[in-house]
Amino acid sequence: MKYLAIVTLAAAALTGCATEGPMGGDPVRVDLVTERGVITLELATDKAPLTVCNFLSYVTDGHYEGGSFFRTVVAETNANPNPISVIQGATPRGADDDLNPPVRLERTRDTGLSHRAGTISMARDGPDTATSSFFIVVEDAPALDYGGARNPDGQGFGAFGRVTAGMGVVHEIHLSPADDGEQLTPPVRILAATVVGDVPAPCRP
Repeated sequence: MKYLAIVTLAAAALTGCATEGPMGGDPVRVDLVTERGVITLELATDKAPLTVCNFLSYVTDGHYEGGSFFRTVVAETNANPNPISVIQGATPRGADDDLNPPVRLERTRDTGLSHRAGTISMARDGPDTATSSFFIVVEDAPALDYGGARNPDGQGFGAFGRVTAGMGVVHEIHLSPADDGEQLTPPVRILAATVVGDVPAPCRP
């Protein structure tokens, strides 16, 4: 299962995203409507275009609807030597949903982004394995950046945007009841995920 941790390497493959470079233009916004309220995201189309297009493909096809925030990681109780505080979301098919091919890892070394509070990023195993599962950072987590030690490969995770409204909802989900395996009990459902405005042309089928 794709968590924020470790393990296998996989072959690189791109999603249906048509762009290899910055798209330019205004950032794209997405509203995640959850049982606890709305989380508004601003996606960094100019800095992480492949990751943005990958995420938008799941949004526009309705694949997050009926999904959930299913995991909460709390730094104070996290057993990893590099503890973090995040919440993780997925489609109804779970964290291993690979309906689309994996997206190439856009490292924070190259994008200039970092895993600060409110950042949205992709869950993965090895580099170039992220598909649909994502997480939102609750507290600054440099261990998730390129060169950080959260993942032993040191490649970091693919940050691609930030929360612009609804951090109160994020905090509420983060503090919700969970079991010993960091699984929310119960998960917090994602009722809808919608693009506010137009999808960038390079991300359209």
